[in-house]
Amino acid sequence: MNAAGIIFSNLHDQRITELTRQRTMASIPFACRYRLIDFALSNMVNSDITNINVIAHYNYHSLMDHIGTGKNWDLARRTGGIKILPPYITAYANHDNALYSTRLEALKSVIFSISHIQEELIVLSDCDVICNIDISKLIKYHIDSSADITMVVKSVNLSSYIDENHIIVKSNNKKEITDIITYPVDISGPQDISLNIWVIRKDLLITMVNDALAHGYVSFHRDIIGKNIGKLRMQVYNHNEYSAVISSFNNYYATSMSLLSNPDIRRSLFEIADRPIFTKVRNSAPTKYVGSPLITDSLIADGCVIEGTVDNSILFRGVKVGQGATVKNSILFQDTVISNNAYLNCVVTDKNVVIREGVVLSAHQTMPIHIEKNKMI
Repeated sequence: MNAAGIIFSNLHDQRITELTRQRTMASIPFACRYRLIDFALSNMVNSDITNINVIAHYNYHSLMDHIGTGKNWDLARRTGGIKILPPYITAYANHDNALYSTRLEALKSVIFSISHIQEELIVLSDCDVICNIDISKLIKYHIDSSADITMVVKSVNLSSYIDENHIIVKSNNKKEITDIITYPVDISGPQDISLNIWVIRKDLLITMVNDALAHGYVSFHRDIIGKNIGKLRMQVYNHNEYSAVISSFNNYYATSMSLLSNPDIRRSLFEIADRPIFTKVRNSAPTKYVGSPLITDSLIADGCVIEGTVDNSILFRGVKVGQGATVKNSILFQDTVISNNAYLNCVVTDKNVVIREGVVLSAHQTMPIHIEKNKMI
């Protein structure tokens, strides 16, 4: 059975405002050269889903620049391909002229476009989850179990250390959903949490969205999933491979740093032969190492110029580290310049940041410093 994809690009922007003031959650850089949306896009493309709609909200200039025509994901096609759906597509879908704040409201705003999808199934995905999942197996499981809705979950051991931005999904021994707990408080121990990936029939999704329009429903989990428990066949699909939900700035930093400390994570994301993660290709020059720089345990993209010391850090394209400068436990976005003899520890710089000569910035790994885009320190 064929399937189309719908990706939500803005839903969780408020969780990580440090990085989404001028971009969407989907556009947040990750692992030297990727954006968060690359994982959702690649997961779909690797499973032969070639009709993908990206629902935008605001701040989506960076998103459009990154996706372009979609050729880097083999989505520059006459039929299907990739489309960015802005708000206000039709007047009746959003008669209050208010930007949506929930997943269900986002679907209401693009119901006209959903009705024109030809595929029988729709895969819904957020951009806050980093994983490499075989969606073709998910779809097969959905069909074989005769499910109306299938939700991807991950088994975790919740504790007070893990924040509350999760959806807990309860199920029975037949993998049927029995309860939904949204953004729980004081719940710990082994739990299944939603990875914000679903499979649903197109006709059922349209019916549900139209019903939500008629009744003023706003929450996908409470008003769609919760109200239909026991009425529809809703299954869970356990994703047992690596995944991470980006739920805060500190969580983004910790997830990025785990790429350096745990090679198995890198392999589970980027080294699966038949499921590569695609991204926008830039034909930059190789990184240049000047003099005798000291580089340890770091991920460094192309186009960089390094003269100083880089330790346990992630450097995106075009970063310059001056002579005598030290960068430790830090993430430097594209075109950051670290001047001579500067010192950075546990710092995240956005694009085009300049750290002047001799500046010292040091924090702790549990509370890294963030420098806004285009700032000079």
